[in-house]
Amino acid sequence: MNQTMNPERHASDTQAIVVDEVFPHAPDIIWKALTSGELIGRWLMPPDGFAPVPGNRFTFQTKPAGEWDGTIHCEVLDVVPNERLSYAWKGGHESNADGYGSKLETVVTFTLARTEEGTRLRLVHSGFVLPKNDIAYRNMGEGWKKVVERLDAVVAEEASSQTRH
Repeated sequence: MNQTMNPERHASDTQAIVVDEVFPHAPDIIWKALTSGELIGRWLMPPDGFAPVPGNRFTFQTKPAGEWDGTIHCEVLDVVPNERLSYAWKGGHESNADGYGSKLETVVTFTLARTEEGTRLRLVHSGFVLPKNDIAYRNMGEGWKKVVERLDAVVAEEASSQTRH
């Protein structure tokens, strides 16, 4: 049997956004910012129904597009306190073929690791199907960098408030 493979189409057609940052804080302070609904609302978006418990379903609300109402449906997949938090991130609508609001079925994973300087935060948002999710991949690639900067500011505030108490 002679099979031909199209090198343009294979598993690597899914892409991931990776942001790797070292924070000068202990993992538990960063963990608090990653797992407190009130704090998540300060650096990402206010979550509705978030709890750091595997199987917990929650939503974020963003700008609607076409038939998509702007709701991002999430489900907590993995929780290892002070080490790893992972959740499914699904949104968009089939009718938004390749533009903003295209159907998205991805996973966001935060991994924390102690370093001499503090804690390394590695954020991986995986599962972008290109070219369908190209706009989301580009926009969120830039967006997650800004989100991590805001997370850094929230963590710094939390750390300084802990030292004052």
